[in-house]
Amino acid sequence: MSKVSIAVLASGRGTNFEALVHATRRPDTNGEVRLLVANIPDAPVLKRAEQEHVPAAIIPHRQFKTRAEFERALIAELNHHNINLVCLAGFMRILSPVFVAAFENHIMNVHPSLLPSFAGLQGMQVHEAVMAAGVKVTGCTVHFVNTDVDAGPIIVQRAIAVRDVDTPESLALRVLVEEHLAYAEAVKLFCTGRLRVQGRRVRVAGNEGTTGA
Repeated sequence: MSKVSIAVLASGRGTNFEALVHATRRPDTNGEVRLLVANIPDAPVLKRAEQEHVPAAIIPHRQFKTRAEFERALIAELNHHNINLVCLAGFMRILSPVFVAAFENHIMNVHPSLLPSFAGLQGMQVHEAVMAAGVKVTGCTVHFVNTDVDAGPIIVQRAIAVRDVDTPESLALRVLVEEHLAYAEAVKLFCTGRLRVQGRRVRVAGNEGTTGA
């Protein structure tokens, strides 16, 4: 079985990018991160790509007059590298239906909450909202991307308890650990051909009769 060719789209620090690179280098994953695409020319993730020896492309969205032009350039770059799976890792752009259709059920995102709760929020906003709501359990979700924000079919979720001593900052750090693990699991399931999307649900081959992915 040939390895699945993966591209990561990122705009910021790139901790999830780095975690995915390390995870896919394990022999049982059957995938390889072959490209990083950043839309911010000085994004710190570019340094991580250099350190990990992953080819990087910079496609600054501000250089395009329209989102459609930007996405056409993005799609062309991904097709040039024969990308099979697109992983969003702090990519601060809403993708249009045209882009989603070009890679239908082949785009993943990780969100720092247990979706559908706290959808539509970004970064620290999520953890601040979690603390303000007084919920006892939070976590992260890896999902396929569709045309609705944070609403695609859920692949993997990991949960942690919200501690009385937590702050939004401490919670963000603990959830990030779970993001790295959840994303690696979801990508491995995809790359080993175990995921099937059926409507709103993602079925995991080999998990029939179990209670989770």
